[in-house]
Amino acid sequence: MNHLQKRYRPDPAIVSREIAGETILVPIRQSASDLESIYTLDEVGGRIWELLDGQRTVAEVRDAIVAEYDVSPQEAEADLLELLEQLEAIGVLQAVS
Repeated sequence: MNHLQKRYRPDPAIVSREIAGETILVPIRQSASDLESIYTLDEVGGRIWELLDGQRTVAEVRDAIVAEYDVSPQEAEADLLELLEQLEAIGVLQAVS
């Protein structure tokens, strides 16, 4: 499957909140040591997080970012794919089949 046709959604074990223009991602786990795994996203990253609902494809998320921000489709796609890779690596994002 083409990477632009994939769909993602947040892991259900993650809670997100917007605070002072940043989106905070907090895992809901049993151990206090997991509190060291709090992640922050800037404004654009937070918007991408909102758009990752399991319904939109990566291409649709890219197109929304291009429409909302002053960025080229190529730059938006490259940055989006990098962010998705990072979010998958830390385990806060799930691919939807």
